[in-house]
Amino acid sequence: MHSGTDSPGSTAGPGGDTTDGPGFPEPAADERATGRATITDVARVAGVSVATVSKVVNGRYGVAAATAERVLGVVADLGYESSLVARSLRRRQTNVIGVLVAEFEPFSTELLKGISAAIAGTGYELLAYCGDAGRSDHVGWERRSLSRLAGTLIDGVVIVTPTLALPQHDGVPIVAIDPHTGPTGPATVDSDNLGGARTATEHLIGLGHTRIGYLGGRADLESARLRELGFKEAMAAAGLTPDPSLVLEGGYRPDRSDRPTHDLLERPDRPTAVFAANDLSAIHVIQVAQELGLRVPEDLSVIGFDDVPEAAGCTPPLTTVAQSLHEMGAEALRMVIAMLESGPSAGHHTRLPTRLVQRSSTAPPPS
Repeated sequence: MHSGTDSPGSTAGPGGDTTDGPGFPEPAADERATGRATITDVARVAGVSVATVSKVVNGRYGVAAATAERVLGVVADLGYESSLVARSLRRRQTNVIGVLVAEFEPFSTELLKGISAAIAGTGYELLAYCGDAGRSDHVGWERRSLSRLAGTLIDGVVIVTPTLALPQHDGVPIVAIDPHTGPTGPATVDSDNLGGARTATEHLIGLGHTRIGYLGGRADLESARLRELGFKEAMAAAGLTPDPSLVLEGGYRPDRSDRPTHDLLERPDRPTAVFAANDLSAIHVIQVAQELGLRVPEDLSVIGFDDVPEAAGCTPPLTTVAQSLHEMGAEALRMVIAMLESGPSAGHHTRLPTRLVQRSSTAPPPS
């Protein structure tokens, strides 16, 4: 019977299985130091060589079926997981796809749900990494994250809203969702931000609103630029000229949109409707309006963009333009896998349609 201390030259284990011969790598140092189950523990309990365990967990040939079944039973009992770092050093791949986000907020969380559902059955695993939490130097967070993870822990990566144009990183396939710079550089997935903003504005105009406030996103984001452009194009097409004092930046965040929201709603000639460039800002507009004694939608109509789960749950439920967030995440994942398996040429730029979701936060203007 072989134990976990088999010499590198061992030739046979139970069932006639052969080892890998001299030079098989020792368990990774991080496995030995953490107290978790190691490949040596599995070999000892299963009564086989370390090399046999390696063959079983890596799906390689040369192990009898009964032996493989016994080893897998021990793996399950002990909760053994091969170190990703050790696996990447041995095989030059981890079968792990990373998803890099600046923070876990509703938009990125919905994308992650789509990615998580799409990865089932692909043979790949998922690593979600928050690269900007608590940092003041927001720009460049994705490059810092890539330098830590690419080539060691992950084989390919989906980056949500990167702040910079990204070159390919040491051959690691990259797909950017909603990139700051639009469809340039690596493969990208985004939504029809321009058309969706037009649809939102046309909805308000169709209800009879002519004095419409616009609460935009971050000035450095291509999606924010396109949404503002769509708002202005729809107004112009209806023969309306937006009041420049009603077009403000909200930064896609409730904390940053609070002051401009008050500026819009506390003025004596306030707008009868507000189009906020994302749902979290739109929900904050509703909250501020209610604090000021305004009824939504009787006194003020509010429309958002994204259709995150919070949109349907607020009071009143938010009318919004829906992005296919789950499908955006799934498409980005499929693209990364295609690039891993077929080469960089499998990457491309995908733009998904948007649609209007009418709920209870919009109505004709007060007479």
